[in-house]
Amino acid sequence: MTKLNEAEAVALFGNRFLTEMAPSTAFPESGMRPLDALRLVGAELTMEGDPQRNLATFVTTWMEPEAQRIIAENLHRNFIDHAEYPISAEIEQRCVRMLADLFHAPGETTGCRTQGSSEAIMLGALSLKWKWRERRQAAKLSTDRPNLVFGGDVHVVWEKFCRYFDVEPRIVPLAENKYTIGPEDVAPHLDENTIGVAAVLGTTFTGHMDDIAGINELLLDVKKQRSLDIPLHVDGASGGFVWPFLYPDSKWDFRLEQVRSINVSGHKYGLVYPGIGWLIFREKADLAEDLVFYENYLGKTDSTFTLNFSTGAAMVLAQYYNFVRLGRGGYTYVMSQLQENARALAANLRESGRFEVIGDELEQLPLVAFRLSGKNNAYDESDIAWQLSAERGWMVPAYTLPPNAEKVKIMRALVKETMNREQVERLTEDIANACTTLDLKGGASQIEREKAKTGTGY
Repeated sequence: MTKLNEAEAVALFGNRFLTEMAPSTAFPESGMRPLDALRLVGAELTMEGDPQRNLATFVTTWMEPEAQRIIAENLHRNFIDHAEYPISAEIEQRCVRMLADLFHAPGETTGCRTQGSSEAIMLGALSLKWKWRERRQAAKLSTDRPNLVFGGDVHVVWEKFCRYFDVEPRIVPLAENKYTIGPEDVAPHLDENTIGVAAVLGTTFTGHMDDIAGINELLLDVKKQRSLDIPLHVDGASGGFVWPFLYPDSKWDFRLEQVRSINVSGHKYGLVYPGIGWLIFREKADLAEDLVFYENYLGKTDSTFTLNFSTGAAMVLAQYYNFVRLGRGGYTYVMSQLQENARALAANLRESGRFEVIGDELEQLPLVAFRLSGKNNAYDESDIAWQLSAERGWMVPAYTLPPNAEKVKIMRALVKETMNREQVERLTEDIANACTTLDLKGGASQIEREKAKTGTGY
């Protein structure tokens, strides 16, 4: 029998990284076979969490095979190159027009795809600041103290915007049993330097919406009585693809006069893989002209107002696929199924006698926000999150709410397309079993708690 040397054995039977450490600190001197590279990366990823049991993330973790095929076949397209890929650019604008229609824009408008809602929010808020500056300069007034009003229920990107772009954040605190904001909260913070108010449609904390209609009425009164035209931006990162289909009569969008811009994440309930977001303006005049760059690049003069430049066209095309594949009827069906399963989970948790479900009687994202109902438990929500992860691999976050509701700790389970009714029942049983274990052994250790999921999701 001929004895093979190591190189021959690896080539014939397997991957040398079964017994060697993977490259991690220095650029490798030599390469490897495609199959070996595939096995190496695949073996690394087996240590990650299971997306099907990740109930913390809002981001889409499953798409139809046909959509996946569109994505795979278009990963090479650089979206910014409109001269070479004009159809991709046209499809982006089709999506913008469809979203403007979905959000009841009164006429011709403008908008763009972004790298998720974070970029959309940065751009939308920049436009608020620059339009405010235009108004102040026209009136020969100072422009050195801009402020932006929003609640403690916003995503951290709003505070990032204020820090990065030198705007004073006026943050409305929350309170126990008050997890969104309304006009009475906003009114004391408004003045001539307010560039706008940001309201949330579907918070990451409890899934509810700010009183957007009430804030709009407040801003109309301020406009009439104090001659301050303060625009309203709606952060619909999660809710922008939920409310039009589950609550079509709820007015939060361009049906309200002071709503001038809306952002939404296609990679959340828009049902597209990350990362794709959208920014839609009420009308073209709401986009600050100074944010638009006109340049001759790659053979064609283009206008752009995104923060990112080169990016793939695949997710834009995947979004368009979903729009034409599902339509209003399809999105309504999907969201209704998610809501039905969320209600089933909420009922199960409430009937267990262990938990209080938060606000499921209100308009809400397809999720369940809940907390322990007893005050004398030997463990808390963080312990349950840890035990549930350790026993069954579920990632269900436990976290405290923003100031002044930081004493309130809750858990939150998102319901997405990947969760069917059988899994709802399994999750219910696994939560009950985790609680039974904690009844016997007491709360988790501090080290265990630190490993539990605490973020409100992305």
